[in-house]
Amino acid sequence: MPLFDIQLPNSVARALRLPTNNPERQQLHILKKLLRKARFTDFGRQYQFDEILMSGQVIKKFQEIVPVHNYNSMYEQWWKQAQAGFPDICWPGKIKYYALSSGTSEASSKYIPITTDLLKGNRMVMVKQLLSLRNYQDLPMRSIGKSWLMIGGSTELEKGPGYYAGDLSGITAKKAPIWFQPFYKPGKKIAKVKDWNTKMNEIVEKAPSWDIGFIVGVPAWIQICMEKIIEKYQLNTIHDIWPNLAFFVHGGVSFEPYKKGFKKYLGKPLIYIETYLASEGFIAYQDRQYAQGMRLVTNEHIFHEFIPFDEKSFDSSGDILPGAKTFTINQVEEGKDYALLISTTSGAWRYLIGDTIRFVDKQRSEIVITGRTKHFLSLVGEHLSVDNMNKAIQNLGEELNISLPEYTVTGEKFGDFFAHHWYIACDDETDAIIVKENLDKQLKLLNDDYAVERSSALKEIFVDILPHEKFLEFMRLKGKVGGQHKFPRVLKGTMLEEWKAYLET
Repeated sequence: MPLFDIQLPNSVARALRLPTNNPERQQLHILKKLLRKARFTDFGRQYQFDEILMSGQVIKKFQEIVPVHNYNSMYEQWWKQAQAGFPDICWPGKIKYYALSSGTSEASSKYIPITTDLLKGNRMVMVKQLLSLRNYQDLPMRSIGKSWLMIGGSTELEKGPGYYAGDLSGITAKKAPIWFQPFYKPGKKIAKVKDWNTKMNEIVEKAPSWDIGFIVGVPAWIQICMEKIIEKYQLNTIHDIWPNLAFFVHGGVSFEPYKKGFKKYLGKPLIYIETYLASEGFIAYQDRQYAQGMRLVTNEHIFHEFIPFDEKSFDSSGDILPGAKTFTINQVEEGKDYALLISTTSGAWRYLIGDTIRFVDKQRSEIVITGRTKHFLSLVGEHLSVDNMNKAIQNLGEELNISLPEYTVTGEKFGDFFAHHWYIACDDETDAIIVKENLDKQLKLLNDDYAVERSSALKEIFVDILPHEKFLEFMRLKGKVGGQHKFPRVLKGTMLEEWKAYLET
């Protein structure tokens, strides 16, 4: 049955007819909708949502009255009360679900509230993304109505006092609409399994009985799955068992470093579709073939603001500075990096999500993720972004003809000066010295500040080549597999200490 022939619920069908050509007006509408819904919550009363709604300039008034929050301030002041079972704190009702995010480079998991309204909005965006496939050329129609293999966290959630917590992918699978159930693999029974190895083995056992058209997940775990299936059944490629596999839906990490490793498992090319689905909401998705970026969701369940990611707005640790200017979607410029600020149907208000983005096509509201506010290195003014790192690793892999699926980097003292220490995953035969020299060369070409500092205070870089399994095992040991969990590109604080201790064992 082709997916496009599915009879959608009336509410979904109505929402899909919203205009898509005026992001500014859409965003104002969404903000008003959020404020009206939450005006009788504790947060809404404290920050005068009724007064904001009655003002002639809703957005301006909202920005004047409501302060910017990071996770710590939002959780300590508000979400902790909701987690304790109090209703109507930041969003109407009690919060029954919390997504355990992968945390930052410095901290462990965070509890992000998940509401019915947020899940509804996420599902609406997913449907819109599916329908956007109609715009693709040479679409393999036979694959459209086939099953979706979604490898993520367990749907067997942790029970708290009045709430459940787990990976967002697990919560999403558990709350998936009835109409999607026939397409969903590995199915409810396997999805409940918490142990990653057990889950993977059961997926491998069931693989021959499925007709997969889409795979969804973090590239590293999908690659492991394909590898195990091919090995188990002595196949040449994954297409020997799933001939209709045509789409890979991915997000959260740059896919380019994985492409080379992916190709050896495929019998034919896949259509790669990028998404931006965070624990806090479905933020953007690729809605046209060969698009440089993803379309920002402006008409569903999130109000977006943008803070220039520069020295005027953020300090060297990635913390926002007092008086940082905030822009709306009509005020942004292409080619500049912004820290993303969101207000959502889960009770996140002017919440600094921690990601940095760049508009590559303002007219289409298309963005790319460029990094994290905390995931960059600027020990001596080198201003090395995750975007720089990703491109350097990609170029390095192409130049040396090797697969580099994972990496992380940290800054450290080097005598009276400083150094960068890179840990790079590579299972191909290579020389660490050659990798180091070429990586340094690529970074100098990509970042002028880095090039300058390499001749002054940034005296050295170190490169350790590790098996890919080392990175995967570290994430498994921390219980961060599948779903939303990505290896931090920059390690600091507690996470760095844990990583170093792990490598010594």
